Order: sequence, then structure tokens, then C-alpha cells
Amino acid sequence: MLDGVSLDQLRTFIAAAEEGSFSAAGRKLRRAQSVVSQTLANLEGQLRVTLFDRSARYPVLTEEGKALLGEAKAVIHGMDSFKARARTLSEGLEPELSVAVDVMFPMSALTAAVGAFKEQFPTTPLRMYVEALGAVVQPVLEGTCQIGIVGSLPVVPEGTRSEALAQVPMVTVVSPSHPLASLQGPLSSSELERHVQLVLTDRTTLSAGRSYGVLAAQIWRLADLGAKHAFLKAGFGWGHMPREMVQRDIDSGELVSLSLEVHQPSTPSIAMYAVYRGDAPPGPAGRWFIARLKEA
Repeated sequence: MLDGVSLDQLRTFIAAAEEGSFSAAGRKLRRAQSVVSQTLANLEGQLRVTLFDRSARYPVLTEEGKALLGEAKAVIHGMDSFKARARTLSEGLEPELSVAVDVMFPMSALTAAVGAFKEQFPTTPLRMYVEALGAVVQPVLEGTCQIGIVGSLPVVPEGTRSEALAQVPMVTVVSPSHPLASLQGPLSSSELERHVQLVLTDRTTLSAGRSYGVLAAQIWRLADLGAKHAFLKAGFGWGHMPREMVQRDIDSGELVSLSLEVHQPSTPSIAMYAVYRGDAPPGPAGRWFIARLKEA
């Protein structure tokens, strides 16, 4: 008999519990009180549990009723989510959106876009990966991510389409204890070459044989931008960083910005692009997210 329990019965149960009476539940559901009473009586018979104590003027939830009320709400909430998800799928929305984001992309702009996405598409899961260089594009090429937000890999592979998003300001920084911090005027390439440069490493082979913004003969490669940030503050070398990420350090004196005679392609700004496969363009949710990133 439990298999015959319907969503309508559960909605009636919840309405009666929340409204405090069968008549109030009837008004909320636009049904006669007698229909509400009969629906609940049938539900109790199927469950073999008394949900309401009817001995007083107004029905009161029994202990069993209180225990089952939360379960009923969970079932109804799950079904409402199920129907909303089915509706969005029928309208052409992606079942989920997966995005690989370059570590250089400003986190404040990214979080603003993600927050707005949650409001606009509450039933569409968002998977986010933060990577660098080729590791941003690789999952797009493999089809595990629909969109890549690319900046630190200037070359976009064949088979992908790109849309310009924004220019991310970059700055070359070093610890105040580093020898470069005491030098005056724009620094020449020959001066920079004498010191360790901290750069991000590519976890893929997409940038094999290429170097972007690398000037020094001695290089320390790091796979994580946070580690690069910490190493710069520790005085292990110099490197290029998103200005937004290190501005507080510059203001507090924990890092010093360097002036270079010749800016490399990665400085003083990085052009950010949204990339996706030409044979698998983003759907409505993906298009909306790209537009929001442009605004941010």
C-alpha cells in the first residue's frame, strides 16, 4: 500500500501541518475541507500511521506525524527540483556547465560571475577547474569542459573558437630583500637574466617548445600560482603576477614592482579569451556565463 502514496497526498499533509487546520489547508489548496480530511485519512490508512491527533478543536501532529513531516518535505522538494531540471533540459539548457579557468583571471570577477550564475540558473550545476597554460585548454579539447577561460596560453589550438573577454593587468614583482629591488630605473633583459625567474609550468604538452615572458637563464617552474606568490614573497626569485593578486603586497611593502625596459607578451597585461570547441559550442547557460564574464 505504501507504493500507492502520491505526491498530492504528501502536499496535502504538509499544507495541513503548516496551516494548522484542515479548513485552512483546503483554502490554500483550493479544495473543500472534506476532500482534505478524506485525503489525509487515506494517507494514514496507507501508512498505517496516525499523523494527526483530532481529539481537540484543531488537529495536532502526532509524534509520528512530526517525524514524517520532514521526510515528506524532502520528497516534495526533490520532486520540485526534478521537474525544474526537466523543464530546463526541455528548453535546451545544458544539464551542467563545466568551465576551466586560467589562474590569471581575476578572482573577484570570477566569483561575481559565478554568484550571478547561481541566481540565474539555480538548477544547473557548475563545475569549475582553475588551471594554467595548456591545462586550461586540454579539457576543452577532450570534451570534459565546455568552456575554457584562457590567458596564459596565448596560442589557441585548431578546432576551437575564441571570444575576447578582457585585458588582465600584470605586474613584475620581487621581494624587497631581493637584489633587483635595490636597482634604479627600468631593468634591462641582461640584468633580469642574472636572477632566478619564477614561472608557471604547463601540465600538458600544448606549449611544448614555447616560452611566454621567460627572460632568465635560470628558471624555477611552479604548477600553482599560490606557490609562486609565496616564493616571490620569500625572495626566491622574480616573476610576473596578476596585479589584482599582489596589489595589497605592493601597498604594504611585502613586494616591490619592477620596471622593465622591454615588456614581454605576458606583461603588462594578458588578453583573456573564452574558448570552446567549434563542434560543441556552449548552450544558453554557457552563452550567459561568457557574457557575464565580459561584463565582470
